[in-house]
Amino acid sequence: MLRSTVRKLLVAILFLLAVSPIRAQETAGFDFRVNRWLRAGKGAGYPRYAPEQFREIADNILAYQNADGGWPKNVDMMARLDPDSVVQSLAPRYRTSTIDNFSVYTQVAYLAETYRVTGEARYRDGAQRGIEYLLAAQYPNGGWRGWDVDAVTFNDNVMEGVLSLWLDIIYGHPRYAWIGGQLRERIRRSWEAGLDLVLRCQWVRDGVRTVWPQQCDHETLQPVKARSYELPSLSAGESADIVLLLMRIADPSPEVVDAVKAAVAWYDKTKITGKRIVWLDVPEGLPEDRSVKNDRLMVDDPDAGPLWARFYELDDDTWFLCTRAGVKVCSLREMPAERRVGYLWFSDWGTEVLDAYPAWLERVGQGKTCVR
Repeated sequence: MLRSTVRKLLVAILFLLAVSPIRAQETAGFDFRVNRWLRAGKGAGYPRYAPEQFREIADNILAYQNADGGWPKNVDMMARLDPDSVVQSLAPRYRTSTIDNFSVYTQVAYLAETYRVTGEARYRDGAQRGIEYLLAAQYPNGGWRGWDVDAVTFNDNVMEGVLSLWLDIIYGHPRYAWIGGQLRERIRRSWEAGLDLVLRCQWVRDGVRTVWPQQCDHETLQPVKARSYELPSLSAGESADIVLLLMRIADPSPEVVDAVKAAVAWYDKTKITGKRIVWLDVPEGLPEDRSVKNDRLMVDDPDAGPLWARFYELDDDTWFLCTRAGVKVCSLREMPAERRVGYLWFSDWGTEVLDAYPAWLERVGQGKTCVR
């Protein structure tokens, strides 16, 4: 009896340990979509599954999966709502599959982890359909597009998200142990094509590599605009995710090493020091827009950590902001209220890159550079 009880207790503990990655890690991308869901006017206060209700969440994910294997963006996968009714409430364009806003690859990871924990084939099959969608969505140049423009898209983690999934599979993450040799080989080829494109899209100025734009033209690989306030430029936010992805490569080629070193040098060169972004509550609303109840300002602070701007000029690394009318400005105060508070113009994106660099450099060896 005692042995049986101990055995059951150990099984329960192992089960909880197995589930913990689902609870702690895989719902993070879903939370991002929830914010977009609420901002789209879907309301608040509806019931949601708790993170530990992973079966119910996984069943929800399967219910929202489209026939092509992908998922629509900005739908709360943890909502306790009728999926058919939710889909019918969406405009036709918003029902289609997209990789934008952490979509598809996050669902694939969640379903694969649920299959690892439960052994129920429907979760594995859903994950495989998602993988097939991603493979089919890759362009011949090795890239994936986002939502706002038909171009190679680094914005909203489109390229980085898919390639990170591929790297997890290639490096043998336990949740993907079920993937067989043929599918694994197709994923490896997709990874190689995607990595090659990433390296080719790194912006070169006067023979020196810098970082990456938000989007690049499929044919010319030149930076292109997306939304009216997302002009061709270098992007500190998206580039940080790409650099950290490249740092994950176990045995990087000389080309990858050069790309990382150049990007790190760019982050060190372009950091903004002595400044801090602060939020102010404005309950009565801003004078120029009474519907905006808070404000965002840049203030002097000699003790503040480094910041980077969202966008930098392609020619000389001067940072800028942009109105919805497509007009460049050089300070938050010049921005209309709605765009000033409604878009992340500054953050500490480069900090993680700079912090990770010494250990990465020691791992790969300082002398490993590309010979051309």
